[in-house]
Amino acid sequence: MRRRLINSTLAVVLVVVAVFGVSLVIVETRTISSTAQESVDSEALRLISSVESRLLGEERINRDVLAQQIDPNRYARIEIPGRKPIEVGVRPEGGVIRGTAHGEGGESVTVEESRSTVTAEVGRTMLIIGAVALLAVIAAVLLAVRQANKLASPLTDLAETAERLGSGDPRPRHKRYGVPELDRVADVLDASAERIGRMLTAERRLAADASHQLRTPLTALSMRLEEISATDDLDTVKEEATVALTQVERLTDVVERLLTNARDPRSGSAVAFDLDEVVQQQVDEWRPVARSAGRAIVQSGKKGLQAVGTPGAVAQVLAALIENSLMHGRGTVALRTRVTGNQTVVEVTDEGPGVPHELGARIFERTISGRNSTGIGLAVARDLSEADGGRLEMLQQQPPVFALFLSREAQGRRTREQPPATIR
Repeated sequence: MRRRLINSTLAVVLVVVAVFGVSLVIVETRTISSTAQESVDSEALRLISSVESRLLGEERINRDVLAQQIDPNRYARIEIPGRKPIEVGVRPEGGVIRGTAHGEGGESVTVEESRSTVTAEVGRTMLIIGAVALLAVIAAVLLAVRQANKLASPLTDLAETAERLGSGDPRPRHKRYGVPELDRVADVLDASAERIGRMLTAERRLAADASHQLRTPLTALSMRLEEISATDDLDTVKEEATVALTQVERLTDVVERLLTNARDPRSGSAVAFDLDEVVQQQVDEWRPVARSAGRAIVQSGKKGLQAVGTPGAVAQVLAALIENSLMHGRGTVALRTRVTGNQTVVEVTDEGPGVPHELGARIFERTISGRNSTGIGLAVARDLSEADGGRLEMLQQQPPVFALFLSREAQGRRTREQPPATIR
């Protein structure tokens, strides 16, 4: 592209220089020749006037007197009737420019000048025109190279940007070139890069969330299947199989919820549900894990509470909080339900050291963890709670108290405080 731009610009300049240069040479040649002819004619007229004035004054007319009145580079011949012709200067050879003037008494003066002087003047003029044309061509080439680089370099950059997008690097360059058309292409590529970046981020986030959220249900399901395979009691098999089927349903709900949040985080289908049932389900599901770790789960608070949300999402949030307590905390994991204003609250706490002071509210940020964990669980839990119109808060750092706030469904019956019951 650079070569084509330079060649086309150079061709245009050469055509313009040739047309105007030839025309200017022709005009200048004619002007110089005409000027030289007028000068010779003027010299002849001036010389004949001098001769006539001297004849009328009866002054001497000789070669020495006339030589002082003529250009040394010219030749003059003065003819006076009854006298011998007078010649001044050296008669030029070859082509000459001749001017003749006649007096009233029959006198005549002929002035000649070599045409080589005109040729030399024309040569100097052509040299100047040629130098100017050469400078114009050089300036045109430099301008063409600059313009070609200005147009070709951005295209190379845009091609590299498009190649980076194709190779999976969606970082926008935010580089502009001062050319509206190229800047428009750069705007489109940057917008595409940002969209691709958001899509890749969403896909990576979905993969991380899926691996984190599916791990617990799969572990619990594996433990149920191990218990089934280790017993010969048909009733135990049926009981464990029923629980396993429930966990499979929850696993399916987790997958659907993750896919729904990936498409639209606010597309949850909130309904009124029995909060006790969801809390009890999580207690039953995490009982084997807590037992194997030598720990217990305590459930207390008001019973018969109704909440508005998505049961599967609420179960995932509680699972994330319980898992967080089992992984980072110590002692008994306590779940407590209560009512505050028009909201139902589920608190999850343990007897561990709590959240370090340097983490604070950042505990809900992705990749933030007090230990060597993924740092995804609490972030996903907060996203799920907000998608249902609720919120997840850390009420206390030491010991840790996490609270899930949900909209409350008004009840026609009173609920009463239940004493703590340890699930072993």
